[in-house]
Amino acid sequence: MVNEKGLIKDHKGVGRLASLDIMRGLIMILLCAESCLLYQRLKNISSVSALAKIVDQFFHHPWHGLHFWDLVQPAFMFIAGVAMYISYNGKKSKGQHWQQNLGHILIRSLKLFICGLALHCVYAGKPVFELWNVLTQLAFTTILAYMIIDQSNRWQLLCSIALILLTEVLYRTVSPPGFDQPFEPGKNFGAYLDQVLMGKINSDGWVAFNAVPTAAHTIWGVLIGRLLMTEKTKRSKMFIMLLAGTIALLIGFGLDLAGITPIIKRISTSSFVFASAGWVLWMMAGLYWLTDIKQYNRYAWVCTVVGMNSIFIYLFFETVGMQWLNGTVAIFTGDMLHLLVHLPLSIAALISAIVALLLQWGLCYWLFKRKIFFKL
Repeated sequence: MVNEKGLIKDHKGVGRLASLDIMRGLIMILLCAESCLLYQRLKNISSVSALAKIVDQFFHHPWHGLHFWDLVQPAFMFIAGVAMYISYNGKKSKGQHWQQNLGHILIRSLKLFICGLALHCVYAGKPVFELWNVLTQLAFTTILAYMIIDQSNRWQLLCSIALILLTEVLYRTVSPPGFDQPFEPGKNFGAYLDQVLMGKINSDGWVAFNAVPTAAHTIWGVLIGRLLMTEKTKRSKMFIMLLAGTIALLIGFGLDLAGITPIIKRISTSSFVFASAGWVLWMMAGLYWLTDIKQYNRYAWVCTVVGMNSIFIYLFFETVGMQWLNGTVAIFTGDMLHLLVHLPLSIAALISAIVALLLQWGLCYWLFKRKIFFKL
């Protein structure tokens, strides 16, 4: 049943926003496809220049610039903020206040942090202490966003801007020997801090300090969650999201084009935070228009079944999927086809990736049909 704010009731009778579950599910499907090596397989067979350019959008930009794939993590952070506010608003309506919910937020953030650390150990095949995973960073941004969740819109907006400005100041002023080039990989403040915290620098240029500027994404998600819970018309809400997205895009790309701050996802520069948030807000507005205003939800279930078990499937495809399922599926699909009908290896590998993705989607569908939902 859909109420006046566009919320649907889940199996526990808790209000859920359809467009939010769809967006969350879409992000998880895209991430799952990456873990199944689908984009890499497509890249291996993309000889046509136009197709190759499209496939390149599903890989992170090497440094200065913005690809579609660079928007996935900001969207992940953003929808976490939207969901947190909707959940908190529901608890407040039942009489549970900020202090009573704080313990739940802290415990959930601790679980996210531990899972993020554990994933790095799985990647490395040994115990390591690394803070580059999105879950460890989400643990930090969740706490930060919750600390000010009851403050006014203006106060939350000012706090998010302050975090971005703090990042700008630190990158431009903290310059110990060897780390005095703010926008160069491995030679910036973020890399210096990683050397201090972890005794290592990420070879691909990622930095743990990204949790600070990208906290703005989670805070802005909270603000949009609050907007969606107001009595404004749905079209007004969509217009506000589009307007906010447009302003963010103008600021982000303006800073980059003016030569002030380059758009670099791997160190989450201020221009990147704004530009990525702008695109995410436009995506959210588009889905809101499609599903909550136009009520076009016929195929929404394809994403929803994954979105409602997002943390579970993320942990699954990052561990069991990558460590065992992908290879096992390949033996009985692509490898078998190559052996029996001499299918080219590149096509066989693509088929294996697609089957692995479908199997993991099927797992989410199986859980959904049985009302099994894993939460942290």
